[in-house]
Amino acid sequence: MCKCSVIREMARGSKGKSGNDKEAKNESSSKSDNKQDLKTEHKTDKSDNGSGKSSESKADKISSLSTGSPTLSASSSCDEVKGAIGVVPPSSREKIQTLLGALFKNVKDIQVERDRAEHNLTNIHKTHEKMREEGKVTPYYRQKLKSLYSAATTDAEAEAEVIRSALDKIKEIKKLQEKSAKQKHDSGRPKQIMRRGVLMSQLQQNATTLPLWVSKPGESPPPLCGAVPADSNYISQPEDKVAARVKGQDGEENWILAEVVHFDAHTGKYEVDDVDAEEGKERHSISRRRVVPLPIWKANPETDPGALFPKKTLVLALYPQTTCFYRALIDEPPKKPLDDYSVLFEDTSYSTGYSPPLMVPQRYVIACKEDKKK
Repeated sequence: MCKCSVIREMARGSKGKSGNDKEAKNESSSKSDNKQDLKTEHKTDKSDNGSGKSSESKADKISSLSTGSPTLSASSSCDEVKGAIGVVPPSSREKIQTLLGALFKNVKDIQVERDRAEHNLTNIHKTHEKMREEGKVTPYYRQKLKSLYSAATTDAEAEAEVIRSALDKIKEIKKLQEKSAKQKHDSGRPKQIMRRGVLMSQLQQNATTLPLWVSKPGESPPPLCGAVPADSNYISQPEDKVAARVKGQDGEENWILAEVVHFDAHTGKYEVDDVDAEEGKERHSISRRRVVPLPIWKANPETDPGALFPKKTLVLALYPQTTCFYRALIDEPPKKPLDDYSVLFEDTSYSTGYSPPLMVPQRYVIACKEDKKK
């Protein structure tokens, strides 16, 4: 049995399946000379340091900023803004400070736009109340409502534009932090190894902080937003997390969570590292067709439901508490921006051929091109 299968059985056993737990334990012990401690290298994720303090205000509740990224309220102090920077090189720190200052202004602008919109919405509500009291719709009320709704639409579009600007800044801050972490690693310091529980927590955090795509009116979600596939000529960049189909030491092929090291345009092959292995010890050189980019945006079920996999779709999903992707059926797609998929993994140990529903974030659910059930 391959490493992925052993880990998967261990994950299932942790949910109370004692029979499978024993099997996983026996199979796992046969691999103890290779993966007994299930340790991996630590890719420092400085994005976790991006959370600053926040105070209770309406600006804290910006729906499109509820992606796990740092939230800054209109009453936050300069020290709190600087505290979201983390430990990064001076040049990057200055850029992040500038971006955080602009983000701070965006948050205040969002509050201003919301206050303006609330005033118009209140007038709309009052006008409808007067119409109900009088029991008729006069030309005066019709014209007044038309003007109020037009103003409310303009206010909503203005607020959405500021939110998009704030999201862009958050994304840029995260990129700078990740770049700084990479430079720190390349400076010659040995890569730190983290315990498996820490790795699982980091993967969950990365899924939670995936930016939410906010479409403009009439705009379609871009490639790699939710279930929207990448363009045919898309090339994953170094440091990108991907699903990679690799051959293990036992000769069995599995889809694993990997990190791109390099893409050779001449050979058309990627070099990828297994995220659940020590540096260089499980590096794979594989063709481009064996690599599937992961989503870089979360799709909003309320505005872009078409960018999500519908119920009963066959997908590849990351099995909880592992770094391996397995075939599964969508049980229920997300209903709200922060919801995960409910999926049914293929599992012959169950009479139905599928596991009970398990929750998997959008970040780790991708299309499965294989149609036949194994």
